[in-house]
Amino acid sequence: MQTPEAERLAPHHERIRRRGVNRLVYWPFRAFAQPALHLYFRIRRTGREHIPAGKVILAANHRSFLDPFVIGTCLRRPIYFMAKREIFHNRAVGWFLNCLGAFPVRRGESDAESLATALTLLERGEAVVIFPEGTRHRSGPLQDPKRGVGRLALESGAPVVPIAVAGSERARRGWRIRPVRVSIRCGRPLSYPRVEAPSPHLAAEVTARIWPCVELQWAWLGGPMRSQPEPANEEAAESYAA
Repeated sequence: MQTPEAERLAPHHERIRRRGVNRLVYWPFRAFAQPALHLYFRIRRTGREHIPAGKVILAANHRSFLDPFVIGTCLRRPIYFMAKREIFHNRAVGWFLNCLGAFPVRRGESDAESLATALTLLERGEAVVIFPEGTRHRSGPLQDPKRGVGRLALESGAPVVPIAVAGSERARRGWRIRPVRVSIRCGRPLSYPRVEAPSPHLAAEVTARIWPCVELQWAWLGGPMRSQPEPANEEAAESYAA
């Protein structure tokens, strides 16, 4: 039996699964927002050629609410992303973000509904952004990831592109959005065998291979590090060299 909150959030999941983005809202918004983002934030993008066509997981660090939108400038197709459930308590904001590809997630806990939505999108050949840290960290080095990205990679069989975003955390000061430079770096895609019901241990092991690749992109952008990461495997080394 669903809780009252789950019932309120269910329509957002259902719309995304059945219809995807609302094209009457998404494309006009993108036509305005993408050039505006480029001009205002002087976005510098590296490694966009590593993002494959078809289904793909874009695993990125999370510094600002702007991150899904600046990551979206790296593709010429819609992206889908998880957003904290609290945003959807405001019906107008929730509806608008849902039109742009957002769907709710319960942070800090396992959320089978958001995972099911992400899997449905990937099966349809879409691009899904996931922030393995689970929430925004506006300063300092990257934080430890949750194992959800590993589970999603295994259950979907989708390649994972490690992405670092730097500079977006300096854009917001109160209600003011400042014109700062934002840099994005995409590494080479990582692939893992498809597993129908991966164990928590296996999901954590795959996450432990993905996250160093994100950290390596972050290091390339000059982000602060807790310690210099060592490539976890050959794929990580290739991402570093990309």
